[in-house]
Amino acid sequence: MSLSIGAAADRSGCNPPTIRYYESIGLLAPPRRSDAGRRTYEPQEVARLAFIRRARDFGLGIAQVRELLDAAEAPATACLAARPVVEDHIRALRAKRAELKALEAALAWILDRCDSGCRGGTPGSCAIFDEFHLPGAGLK
Repeated sequence: MSLSIGAAADRSGCNPPTIRYYESIGLLAPPRRSDAGRRTYEPQEVARLAFIRRARDFGLGIAQVRELLDAAEAPATACLAARPVVEDHIRALRAKRAELKALEAALAWILDRCDSGCRGGTPGSCAIFDEFHLPGAGLK
């Protein structure tokens, strides 16, 4: 049962421009065309799109998705090939989480300094502008 791009989009969770993009970068093979020249998709192509969408929802990049799809092509070694992709992504997420926690702590410290310096409405330099290095942008 062939589906239009709109139906494939609905079933896979990808929108039509994204489907066309995935085709253009080779994540999805060029689709068959109807007599009228419209793209048509088979259930296995929709399943592939849904897989890509789910992987992207987990934050995997295009290169990582490509690696997973390549791994799936060789079922005998699929797990062996796919596992490092996910492990690397977990490591990257943990590093990003640590970076975000440090950023949050730095911003909280700046905000505390702002609250201390700006309390009472006395004019002066605001810690936010000082820390972001915008000279002369303090309170006037």
